Amino acid sequence: MTAPLFKGVITALITPLRDGNVDEAAFEALLERQIAAGVHGVVPMGTTGESASLTPDEHRRVVELCVRVAAGRVRVIAGCGASATDKAIDLVRHAKTVGADGALVVTPYYNRPSQAGLKAHFEAIAEAVQLPVLLYNVPGRTGVDLADQTVAELAAHPNVVGIKDATGDLARVSWMRANISGQFDLISGDDASFLGYVAHGGVGVISVTSNVAPEAMVALWNAMQAGDLALARSWQDRLIGLHRGLFADSSPSPAKYALSKLGLCGEEVRLPLVPTRDEVKPLIDAAMAAAGL
Repeated sequence: MTAPLFKGVITALITPLRDGNVDEAAFEALLERQIAAGVHGVVPMGTTGESASLTPDEHRRVVELCVRVAAGRVRVIAGCGASATDKAIDLVRHAKTVGADGALVVTPYYNRPSQAGLKAHFEAIAEAVQLPVLLYNVPGRTGVDLADQTVAELAAHPNVVGIKDATGDLARVSWMRANISGQFDLISGDDASFLGYVAHGGVGVISVTSNVAPEAMVALWNAMQAGDLALARSWQDRLIGLHRGLFADSSPSPAKYALSKLGLCGEEVRLPLVPTRDEVKPLIDAAMAAAGL
């Protein structure tokens, strides 16, 4: 079996905003911090990047900026999700043009396609652009679940290289390992269950927590790779408050609050999101302290 194309700690980057616009200087600084911490990849313009709220021009600009600043030092997997297949294809085509290493494509939201529709959607994207595609299943946000059997069928396409599974259902990892032949990158989309996901055979995480604590997330990954379960549990125990606290309000507002406490960006988010509620902030403060921040 070949090595995973995408693995390790992959940060689902926030998009810092200032006075209603993308704060490019803060974005570059955040990305440099991620690279210095040893993360293995980044995702610009995923859910955490507020892709649903930014304009098409802003979306493309952030992906271009990320690829330029990363300069091949880490993998860049561009968020390319859209409700319409043609729109998703345009985003994937742009990602390839500017030099991204792959595309993260979420299941179409709001229109709730059938499994047949989901399969046709992803196959059309994989056929249209020669760029590695990671499926993204997050039914809590999209209202539709990409069934395991559909994933197995899509895995037969050479451009479909893996999945970001944000369901938190660890049994799905084992089923996919047993029913998908060849290399297929199984990546957690849920920080809190990352440790268990890797124990079941996953190869990485696309992480919100690593925006705030990249070194700790890399240390957790390294402990798992070394087979040191006790050390991995220790890092997980330090991070569990952050894993939960960063979703105690609508994401990515809590992550932006935490980063603002570190002096790395402002709290500003794009409507319909609003900054983290005051009553949630002490929970995040405590979680940051427990994580050594």
